[in-house]
This record gives sequence, C-alpha cells and structure tokens, in this order.
Amino acid sequence: MPKDSPKDAAKKGAKKDVKAKADKSVAPVKKAIEKKPKEKKGGKDVKKGAVGRVQLTRRDKYGPLFDARPRKCHIGQDLKKRNHTDLTRFVRFPRYIRIQRQRKILSKRLKVPPPINQFNHTLPKARTLELFKLLKQYRPETREKKKKRLLRWAKLRAQGKRKPSYKKTQQYIKFGINNVTSLVEKKRARLVVIANDVDPIEVVVWLPALCRKMEIPYVIVKSKSTLGTLVHRKTASCIALTQFKHHHKESFKSIVTLAKEKFNDNTDIRKKWGGGRIGVQSLAKRAKREKQIAAEQLVLKSTKK
Repeated sequence: MPKDSPKDAAKKGAKKDVKAKADKSVAPVKKAIEKKPKEKKGGKDVKKGAVGRVQLTRRDKYGPLFDARPRKCHIGQDLKKRNHTDLTRFVRFPRYIRIQRQRKILSKRLKVPPPINQFNHTLPKARTLELFKLLKQYRPETREKKKKRLLRWAKLRAQGKRKPSYKKTQQYIKFGINNVTSLVEKKRARLVVIANDVDPIEVVVWLPALCRKMEIPYVIVKSKSTLGTLVHRKTASCIALTQFKHHHKESFKSIVTLAKEKFNDNTDIRKKWGGGRIGVQSLAKRAKREKQIAAEQLVLKSTKK
C-alpha cells in the first residue's frame, strides 16, 4: 500500500485526538445511565465490591444507637401503662416526710391528752383571714427600712437638728416565745396568737394556761409559717399585739370577744381527749369478725330448735 503523506498523517492524528476527548467527556454520562440500583436483602442496603464480597453497613458493623429492650411486666420488673397506674405506693419518700405521716397517724390512733389536743381546735378560716388582715397593718419594719431610718437620723444629727421621737415599743407585732412570755407576765399583751403546728409542742403547750391565768385573750391558728410571714421570718411559734390604732378599735374588739368565747372561757377544750380513732383496715377486720359471730349465733339457735 502507498504510504500516507506527512500532511495526511497529521490530519488523521488530529481526528483521533478529537475523538478521544469526546469519549472522555461522554464516559461519566454513560456510566450513570448504565449504573444498576443497589440490591436489597432483608430490608437492608447491601453493597457489592469489586471481588463480589458483601460490604456491611454502619448499622450492621456498630449496631443501633439504642438497643431494643422489650418490657417484662412481671413482679418486681416493668410497670404497665404508666398513665393509668398510681405510682405513689412505689415512691420512696424522704425520711422527714415519712416521720410526719407516721406522727399524724399515731396522733389519730393513740389517746391524746387535753393540753395537747387543744391545739387541734383552731380559729375558723373566715375569722382567721379577718385576723391576719388586721395584723398585716402592724408588721415590724424590715432591715432595709430600719437602715434608711437610721441614715436619715444620722444626717439630721450631722446637720445639728433634733431627730424625731421614735419609741422602740411602737405599734408593732412582738414575736418570739421569750418576748411574748414576758409581755404576758407583765400584762402588756392585748392579744396572743399561737401556731398549732409547733415542733416540739412543749415550746408552747403551757402558753394557753398562762394566758388564761393572766386574763389575756389568745387564739390558736393554723401554720407557723403563716405567722412567720407577718414578722419577716420563715416561721414563728407565737406573736403578741401590745397596741392598736384607734380606727381598728371595732375590729380588734370583735376578735377579742371571739377569742374569749372560743378559747379563754371554753372549758370543753380543756377536758376533751383526742385520738382513739380506728383505721380502715381495723374497722374492716372488726366488721368481718362481727359478721362471723352473728353467723355462728344463728347456727347455734337453729341447732337448739
């Protein structure tokens, strides 16, 4: 065959280069079209390597994030439907709560002597609200107010002026068992308010008897924490009022008459014993026993006849 001239050889080489470039640009498109979808076995993605080995997925290799733990609703294990289950019997309450509950139950079951039982008789709710509404207007000054007052007096003193008259025994509530006791003994207290939940009760158990002896009206109210809010403290066992404003005379008089009627002159409170109440389970047992005895008596009567 005749050989190609150098010109023809150059033209053929250029054509081959163009064809090779075109093939390279089309190759990825062809691969994408020809690519087959992944095969699935048992609901999991399976990838095949060059040699045909099955490659494990991340889930197969490392396992799930949270393992499946089916519930076992046997004794001492999982509980059924929490929305419909009362879990209070399964809760381990703190020791102080358990002691509170046990003490309350014991005070119902055991016989309680009158001096302690009198603290179960408190002022009615409506009259208690009326009393606290009056006492709120006799709250002692806070630390911030006292600080401001002393600063004001210091400025007046620096200017050479006379400070205003201020009595320490102003129309404020007195609190603290020692302070209240001394006021009662000196007959300076006009009204004494005692909390019913003081612990230990021996702190205030003798105070009603002292108030009766000194002829000072007293009332027993619920919650030492409520008394504490009146004097800017967490709790207060008792408080006393020594003076009252002129425009509160009528409301104060009505509370005093109620106190004398309900507590000072009430002899039933001083004689009445508390407790001695039987529990639900004991009542059920007693009823069952009585039922059995009644059935046995019926059998005896029928045999005699």
